[in-house]
Amino acid sequence: MKGPSLDRRPGHCFLLGVLLSFLACGADGGGPRPGLYPGVGDVLEVDEELGQVVIAHEDIPGLMPAMTMNFDVESALFETLAPGQRISFQLSYTGRGYRVVEAEVIGTGGSRGARLGLAAAAREDQQAPGFALVDQDGQPLSLADLRGKVLLIDFVYTHCPGPCPILTGLHVQVQKALPAAARERVRFVSISLDPGRDRPETMRAYAEARGVDFAGWSFLTGEVPAVQVVLDAYGVGRVPAENGEIDHLVVTFLVDPEGIILKRYMGLEHDPQEMVRDLERAAS
Repeated sequence: MKGPSLDRRPGHCFLLGVLLSFLACGADGGGPRPGLYPGVGDVLEVDEELGQVVIAHEDIPGLMPAMTMNFDVESALFETLAPGQRISFQLSYTGRGYRVVEAEVIGTGGSRGARLGLAAAAREDQQAPGFALVDQDGQPLSLADLRGKVLLIDFVYTHCPGPCPILTGLHVQVQKALPAAARERVRFVSISLDPGRDRPETMRAYAEARGVDFAGWSFLTGEVPAVQVVLDAYGVGRVPAENGEIDHLVVTFLVDPEGIILKRYMGLEHDPQEMVRDLERAAS
C-alpha cells in the first residue's frame, strides 16, 4: 500500500506550521525553557532497539516533578546504561521532546516504578486490545465502533507536567497535515491515564486548548476500573506516584482498519511527516 507523500509540500512551510502550532499548544511563555537539565534517577529498563530508557527520576528542577517514564537517549549511552543503576544524567529539552544526552553511574538503584516497563507494551502485529469508554462529550465509544478506520491511539492525562501536552501537540501537527482524503479514514484516539480526575469535560478542555479537531479525534475516559483494564491491556502503565503524578510509558499505536497494531512510536522524537505517510499508507 502506498499513499501520497508530503514531499511535494515546501519543507519550510511545514516546519513553520509545526513551530506555530507548538506555540499555540502550550508554550505560553511560563513553561520551561529549552536547554539542558540535570537529573538523578534509577534505571529500570534499557532497550537499544527502541532507543529508549525507563528512568524513575527525582524532581528535575525547572522542568518536571519526580516521576517514572521512558526517554529517548543518545545511542552511545547504551554502552553505559543498564537496569538497576542509579545515575546522574543530563536531559536535553527542546520544547518538543526530551533526550538523555549524558549519564554517569553513581550507585545502585531502587525499585520505585518497577511495575512499569517497555516489555509490557502491546506488540506490533497483534490485535489491538478492545475498549468501551466515553468520549469528551460523555458519549460511549468502543474499539468495535471504529472498525474500518485507521487509528492513532495514545495515552495522556490532563494535568501532566510535560510529555503528554507535547505528545498531543505532535499529533495535532499530524492531524492538520493529513490530506482530506486520508483524514476521512483516520481517527485519533487519546485515552486518559488518570480517569479519576479526567472527566469528559476535563478532557474536552485539555483538547480544545491544544487545537484538536474533534471531527476526527476522540478523548476517552471512564470509570477507573474500566480504564485500568484498557491501560493494562496496552501495557502503558498507570502507577500513581506519591506526588500525584502518573508513572507511565510514552507510546503511540498505529492500528489498521482490521484492528491490528501496525507500528509503535516509542517516546516523543517522531517526524510528523513520517507519521502522516504511515497513516496514508495504512488508509490507502
